[in-house]
Parts: sequence; structure tokens; C-alpha cells
Amino acid sequence: MQFVMIDEAGRTRDAGPAPYLDFRPLLPDEREAAERSLDAGWLKNDIEKQAMHFAIAELAPAHLRETRERRLAEIDRVESEVKARLKREIAYWDGRAEKLAHREQAGKGGRLNSGNARAYAQTLAARLERRLRQLEEERDMQALPPQVKGAALVLPAALLRPEVAAPHFAEDAAARREIERLAMAEVMAAERALGRQPRDVSAEKVGYDVESLDPKSGHLHFLEVKGRVEGADTIKVTTNEMLVALNAGARFVLAIVAVSAGGFANEPVYVRTPFEGAPAPESSATIFKLERLLPRGTPPRWTP
Repeated sequence: MQFVMIDEAGRTRDAGPAPYLDFRPLLPDEREAAERSLDAGWLKNDIEKQAMHFAIAELAPAHLRETRERRLAEIDRVESEVKARLKREIAYWDGRAEKLAHREQAGKGGRLNSGNARAYAQTLAARLERRLRQLEEERDMQALPPQVKGAALVLPAALLRPEVAAPHFAEDAAARREIERLAMAEVMAAERALGRQPRDVSAEKVGYDVESLDPKSGHLHFLEVKGRVEGADTIKVTTNEMLVALNAGARFVLAIVAVSAGGFANEPVYVRTPFEGAPAPESSATIFKLERLLPRGTPPRWTP
């Protein structure tokens, strides 16, 4: 499954491998507001056709390249093993047939004769030829036309329930992106100052934003960056991010960066092993109070 995201401006992009982890179903009292959104003019466009065009032009070729690289390596490995095993068996039965033939000429035939051994060697040779032909056919991979299996309308929670919108939440999308950019830049700089080699992987939707290599130990550190307007009191962590944190243990860091209204990013606060338990299985995200997380954090330069 692959996912295409289309916004109200008609912009189309790859939504990543699991965008639904950041979503939740409608609550009963939100349904009426959501149904009013279905009358939006942009939803009356041929969205399915737009998604198909994007999938054909962008997603399918990339998926085919990735699949081909992985499968060709697997096929090469299988071919090598098949050749080694069957050729060894063929050589054994050819040699056995020769020995049996000499015994038969000397009048010392047994239950197994040379004809049977030679026939079995020929059967193995035919099996090898057939298997190699099948593997060659598997190398010829073509992308099938993508199929649209379903669609969902994703609405901001603040649009449905404005009374619960966080008072310090950056309302403008451009402002939110700028806060995220400043926070990421600050964390990347902090990691470099620690002598590590950070890499931005936020677009890959892997459950963290920065993958940082410590060249001394060879260990990777995984950092989820949360940029928030200065004075905000909560952060949202997806279920995927929490599961990655629990699996990575001490090498996972929740990096919280407060950004002032003037665009100044404060020093990150690193919270190690931030979550005490697994998320609820039915949840897509969990809201955490910063007043509970920040006291457990340290400056980046402190190392466990």
C-alpha cells in the first residue's frame, strides 16, 4: 500500500508509508462539522484521477526500482545456491554411474545399476535448467497499473473542535513549518557540536526526525524533534514514534525546542527514555504535558 496526499490547493505529494498513524477517527459530536466540509469545491474535482496520475508518474517507478533492486539481489543469491547444490548432485550421480558401469563390466552388478544413476543425473540436469529458466523470468519485473483502493478526508482537529485548540499553537501552516525548520536546525547543530554526524530523515516517516552517527562508537542515535511556540504546554507524539522510542531504548532522544515569537530557537532539551510504557493500541497519537517532560530533560552536551 502507498498513500497520496492531496490538499485543498491541489498539491499532490507522497504521504509516506503510514500517514494514518497521525490520524484518528471522528468523534460522534464532530460528524456534523465534518459533513459540512464535504461540500468544499475542491473535493468535487476528479481527485481519484489526480491521485492515479501522481502514482503512475512518481510512486510506481520508485516502487519498481526499490523492488527490483531487492528482488534481483535475492534472485542472484537463490541462483547461486541452486547451481551449487544441483551441480554438486549431478556430478555425484554422474560419477556414481561411471563406477557402477565399471562394476557391471566386471560382473559385479548390484541393486542400483548405472542406467538408473545416469537417468537420475539427467533428471537433476533438467530440474536445474527449469529452475534457472524460472529465475530468469522472475528477473523481468514490470509495474502493474496502480489501483485506488479508497480515500479519506483528513481534517484538522481544531477545525472540528475549535474550543479545544491549544492557545499557543501556531495557527498558520507556514509559521508551523518555520518553527519545525528552526527546531531541526538547532538540533542538527547540537549534534554536530557533540562530534556526531546527524542526518535529516524526517521525510522518510520512520518514527524519528534525525539519525545521528557517533563515529567513535559507531552507534546510531535517533532523535525525534518537537518544535513548539515558546509558552506552549503540550506536545503530540504519534504511536509510531512511541514504539520506535521503546524499541531503541537509551539511543532514542525526544528533543524539545522552544521557539520564540521573534524566531529564536532555544537550546534543545534532550529527554532520554521519555515514555514509560507502550501507547494504547487504539490510539494514533498521545498528548504529553511539557511540565512533566521538561524537568526530566538535560542539555544536549550532557551524555548518559
